[in-house]
Amino acid sequence: MAETNDKPRRQRSWSADEESGKPPALSRRLLAHAYEMVRPYRHLLIISIILSVTLAGVDLVGPQIIRSILDGPARHHDIPGVAKLSLVYILFILLSFIVEAVLTMIINWTGQSAMLNMRSRIFNHLQALDVSFFDHNPVGRLLTRVMNDVNALNEALTTGVPMIFRDLFYLAGIVIILFWTDWRLASWVFVCFPAILLIGWRFSRSVRKFYRMTRARIAALNSFLQENLSGMRIVQLFGQELRMYRKFTDLNGRYRDAYMGTVWAFSLIFPAIQLVTAFAISLIIWRGGIRLIDHTITFGVLFSFQIYVQRFFNPIRDLADKYNTVEASLAAAEKIFGLLETPAKIVDPPSPVELPAFQSAVEFKDVSFAYQDEEWVLRDLCFKVEHGQTVAIVGATGAGKTTIISLLQRFYDVQKGAICIDGIDIRQLSQQEVRRRFAVVLQDVFLFSGTVADNIRLGNPQLSDEEVRRAAETVHANVFIEQFEEGYQHKIQERGATLSVGQKQLLAFARAMACQPDILILDEATSNIDTQTEILIQDALNRLLDKRTAIIIAHRLSTIKRADKILVMHHGHLREEGTHEELLRKRGLYWKLCQIQYRDEFQASQISLPKPA
Repeated sequence: MAETNDKPRRQRSWSADEESGKPPALSRRLLAHAYEMVRPYRHLLIISIILSVTLAGVDLVGPQIIRSILDGPARHHDIPGVAKLSLVYILFILLSFIVEAVLTMIINWTGQSAMLNMRSRIFNHLQALDVSFFDHNPVGRLLTRVMNDVNALNEALTTGVPMIFRDLFYLAGIVIILFWTDWRLASWVFVCFPAILLIGWRFSRSVRKFYRMTRARIAALNSFLQENLSGMRIVQLFGQELRMYRKFTDLNGRYRDAYMGTVWAFSLIFPAIQLVTAFAISLIIWRGGIRLIDHTITFGVLFSFQIYVQRFFNPIRDLADKYNTVEASLAAAEKIFGLLETPAKIVDPPSPVELPAFQSAVEFKDVSFAYQDEEWVLRDLCFKVEHGQTVAIVGATGAGKTTIISLLQRFYDVQKGAICIDGIDIRQLSQQEVRRRFAVVLQDVFLFSGTVADNIRLGNPQLSDEEVRRAAETVHANVFIEQFEEGYQHKIQERGATLSVGQKQLLAFARAMACQPDILILDEATSNIDTQTEILIQDALNRLLDKRTAIIIAHRLSTIKRADKILVMHHGHLREEGTHEELLRKRGLYWKLCQIQYRDEFQASQISLPKPA
């Protein structure tokens, strides 16, 4: 039969509106997630904050030492006094170096450890989500969550939080020192403060919008890139390189525009702060110079004031940069924690039933299922597959064949009715318990990067080399495996790109055989392969089906005729049921399908289709 196409429609996902809505805000929810992330490292984080504050305190002492030199020993031509205070200044510089080195090591170790756990947590959560989630979310977007967004959180943890504490303490320390030294001169510095507040307010409004847009557009770009590279053969086959290039250029340009929005914001704020800094220093030199002439302040005070004022605006610039980091991390955190909060629709029961070895039957009891709302793909479906029986499922595209297979493995749960194994509803079993009963050979064989042996023992990593070899020999996969120089250690490229369709099919059969499943599910596909490989596959199929319960989406007449029972699906309904001969005698839907799709096979076998009465 033709391939089925009863796949779920793409729905609006948790990340579908990333570029719309309000920008993320620092909420109790985000703080709770952030604390949970750093909780195992909270002691190191506290130490890094203490070291950051210590570093700021050490830096604050420097100008005071310089002031003491200028107003003390230097003023009185005391060379030993100058040397002594200069040595103290050097010691403080060395202390600052040591503290900063230790701080850098601690915050980076803390950040990388937290990110390692966060990526593992995201990956583990993704594996727990149901198949419908991946139907609705592009792989490239999920890669962005795991890699780019986690990196953004790492930036906030390593260069954001500790440095913000340092800068705030540094600012407070400078304000206190300036007013303690000379409050009248210090007041001239804060004439410029309203300008700084205005610049910061305008900056925050602009940068937040652009950062949210940037996260959304890099996700769209990654999604397109992943999909396009995976389907490169199809792109080249249909000559779509130019169209895909134009689409990529458009997405790439949209990402550039969003990113340049943040660059534009920062290109204005830093020169603006620098301008305010220069103006504040000019005021200090003007007012301080007049008072120096009047002998109301000393040269040391004026010089230290100039240093402190210049350093006062450095933390403000740093805080603006940290605001950049915090905004990026908030946008990333919203996506990451939104993903982690996405619940799995398919969950195990609180007390799952233990299922003994399969003995009786698999049964669909009045099953109705829809991927979306009440657009039913299956309606009131009832059938039974007895132990040791081979059942073939046939029907036109969209009849519901692939959906039946997905429901059997509990990739989705039915809305009505029940699916039972040996009389037990599969929703009463754990997902692992259900799926270990099956071995599945799909029409589109998926092979992982690794060795041939790794792919064969995928369902049971404990298999010995001899058991792997025996499984391959049973289905004749050894015929081509032993031709490789490395044999079973031959490296398979991504998705088995260097293997033929037939070789991948035989490897899939070997993988299924190695599992020794209770129930075998086959989406049989042996078209477009050479005659010799087809003979091997047919013999492998016979060996797989021997004395084993099997459910097959049948594409070839030879498989259908071998089945103990044939289910004929049409628009989600079971229209006919019986053996090949029984259904032909009915001259119903199955007879019509044979007229359309199997006439060539009948003629090749020199068998004529029965004529209608």
